[in-house]
Amino acid sequence: MKHISVLKKEAVESLNLKENSIVVDATLGFGGHSSSILEKIKKGHLYAFDRDSEAISYSSEFLKKYGTNFTIIKSNFKNMKEELNKLGVSKVDAVLFDLGVSSVQLDEAERGFSYQKDARLDMRMDENQMLDAYYIVNNYTEDELIRIFRKYGESKYSKSIARKIVSERKKRPIETTLELAEIIKDSVPEHERRKHHPARQIFQAIRIEVNDELGSLKKGLNDSLDLLNIGGRVAVISFQSLEDKIVKGTFKEKTFIPERLRGLPNVNPSDMPDFKLASKKIKPSEEEIESNYRSHSAILRVIERVK
Repeated sequence: MKHISVLKKEAVESLNLKENSIVVDATLGFGGHSSSILEKIKKGHLYAFDRDSEAISYSSEFLKKYGTNFTIIKSNFKNMKEELNKLGVSKVDAVLFDLGVSSVQLDEAERGFSYQKDARLDMRMDENQMLDAYYIVNNYTEDELIRIFRKYGESKYSKSIARKIVSERKKRPIETTLELAEIIKDSVPEHERRKHHPARQIFQAIRIEVNDELGSLKKGLNDSLDLLNIGGRVAVISFQSLEDKIVKGTFKEKTFIPERLRGLPNVNPSDMPDFKLASKKIKPSEEEIESNYRSHSAILRVIERVK
């Protein structure tokens, strides 16, 4: 499987792992980060979450090269707390989120994630769920399409694209990724098409809606912070502004020090926040971007529980 984990060294090092750490990889994928984690926790345990059957099947075998002290859980990371509780786990030492869509999902045309490869509209990370891109494109009202294109794609042509989709699907259902990409292209001015393919933002918006990515992130992130032991860390790699805004906002809220306490010499520890930022935001090196261009938009943020 050709998938290159982004910020692998930086992310795993930022977790400050010990030999006996209990760790959650919230986004197992094809095991890149998990394999590095297992190398550091020979007496600990890794709990890894994913919804993708193909990723789970591959990683179940791949990770055995690095240790057997892991448990893979087929579930959305928004269910992290509930799933770990079922296994008797109420506290962990580290949690890693890598929010990018895997290269394998993007490169396999049949998964329907890419606007550059022809396939049935799909975009499901969990292939067992009912809602897919085909349903959204062919059944959402014009207003619903405008809402998701604006909110999740941040497209200024949301209205014209939604109108064109509704008009075209009246003739016949919109079946494939390339059909949809062509409709999107025809809905925006020529000068916009020259800058970048306008389908990129719209496909992102549909994918986020299909997989409830931002709702899952909010719940999963807050639950991961609840699960942390003192000294434990949560690290998040995000790839687009909507995700990073949630991560940055959550971390800011959790580490906020009231104005009245700032700079005071003897502050009661109980008045201070339970968390601190463990680093400034981390970006990929020029070398990493050169070898894996998909890493160029990645941002790593890390938070630590201090009490």
